[in-house]
Amino acid sequence: MAKTVLVTGGTGTLGKLVTPLLVRAGVRVRVLSRTAREGADGFEYVTGDLQTGEGVDAAVAGVDTILHLAGTQKGDGDKARNLVAAAQAAAVTPHLVYISVVGADRVVVESGLDKAMFSYMAAKREAEIVVEESGLPWTTLRATQFHELLFTMVRALGKLPIAPAFDFKFQPIAAAEVAAELVRLTLGEPAGLVPELAGPKIHTMKEVVRAYQDAIGKHRPILSLKAPGKAAKIYKAGGNLNPERAVGKQTWEEFLAVNLAAPVSA
Repeated sequence: MAKTVLVTGGTGTLGKLVTPLLVRAGVRVRVLSRTAREGADGFEYVTGDLQTGEGVDAAVAGVDTILHLAGTQKGDGDKARNLVAAAQAAAVTPHLVYISVVGADRVVVESGLDKAMFSYMAAKREAEIVVEESGLPWTTLRATQFHELLFTMVRALGKLPIAPAFDFKFQPIAAAEVAAELVRLTLGEPAGLVPELAGPKIHTMKEVVRAYQDAIGKHRPILSLKAPGKAAKIYKAGGNLNPERAVGKQTWEEFLAVNLAAPVSA
């Protein structure tokens, strides 16, 4: 009998890459959505809200694995709790696979200033703990920032007369590469906290912005800024990086070339 997988966040950047891969692998795919949708492309939608827990019990019923991709700037802990509670009550105990971010355990978010800048890291860490302590068979994968996320950021900055750049570094990775690894983990056995995935190169934020400007042929001044706060200090020290796991293939410059039809920068 084919495995049934429930995917949360199935309509997001990562979810749109994961679901067709699962279908091609012969998996029955069920996508959790807050609004009713017609099934398509080999998978079905089920209605439920992780924030309130409404409909989640029914969504979880009968699945072998839950691939939890849904995430926001805050509230991820509560969403994970509602998902775990439904999984714990299910007749068949599912394998819970979770996607987190490199540095979630290192970037300590305490002050209001920290939370204003790094609430995403705190939300991911809170959800990690919920998964680890759930009593369910689980697997958690941490990845560095997606090219797609940085692209959204630099495109917005590119509209400003002067582009601000904090003293941060990034190690971006292609979402498609993370999706492929998540599918492999979803089809496999529970493995706990698995080796992280990080992009092939480390860049300063200024370099990320400059590469985008080079790719579009539009250069504007870049203003270097120092980010304040304890969490920013950890981030600046490379708390969001993992050079020992630079296993990603596509570089930031290659991503820009593909998405902007521009030559790859040297």
